[in-house]
Amino acid sequence: MENILAQSAVRPQATAATLAATAQPVIQLRDIEKVYQTKTIETVALNRVNLTIHKGEFVSIMGPSGCGKSTLLSIIGLLDEPTSGVIELDGRPVQSYSDKELAALRNQKIGFVFQSYHLINDLSVLDNVELPLLYRSGVGGRERRERAYAALDKVGLSARTNHFPSQLSGGQRQRVAIARALAGNPEIILADEPTGNLDSVMGEEIMDLLLGLNRQEGTTIVMVTHDEQQAHKTQRLIRFFDGSQVQ
Repeated sequence: MENILAQSAVRPQATAATLAATAQPVIQLRDIEKVYQTKTIETVALNRVNLTIHKGEFVSIMGPSGCGKSTLLSIIGLLDEPTSGVIELDGRPVQSYSDKELAALRNQKIGFVFQSYHLINDLSVLDNVELPLLYRSGVGGRERRERAYAALDKVGLSARTNHFPSQLSGGQRQRVAIARALAGNPEIILADEPTGNLDSVMGEEIMDLLLGLNRQEGTTIVMVTHDEQQAHKTQRLIRFFDGSQVQ
């Protein structure tokens, strides 16, 4: 399987307008609000957010700390529930899914990449990538291993399968985290500050990898970032301020 990192500039990105005209909406948020309440304080994390993301789009989300970016990503990824509003995946409101169906959606349709990698230090690189597939019904041990090898090949780490996270650089650990997300063949990748803990060179490598996944595989990617330079490489930039979309 070809290494996507080496293929990231094969074709130019489609524009958001082109995607809107040709692709189906994969994520739709309608009047999404998220409010956190204590006995004395009410904090509005998201305020009537309306957002449509089309299949195959690469969208970046920017804004100051505490503006609701990560909360938005958690809601899109079905890790959190909005206080009000409607979320649709492929045209179906997620509120209509059972808890079992939601768990299957998270496991099969969505891949997560976090700033802090979330790798298990006691497991090898290969075992870390296989781990989410243990919870995928119908995927046996041989298929899990084959998928893990294929995902690591995609990110250029096929020679590191028996290493442990502590033996890898930050950029390599993030590539393992991306491989772990890819092993489940997700339609959507949600990346929360994927280059935030990396130096500029490593950050460029990870960004090139994500761009390659989007261009070559058609993977829909939503990325939270503080990096203006990286954000402007994506097809669409959305800015948030105090829980509201401002651009």
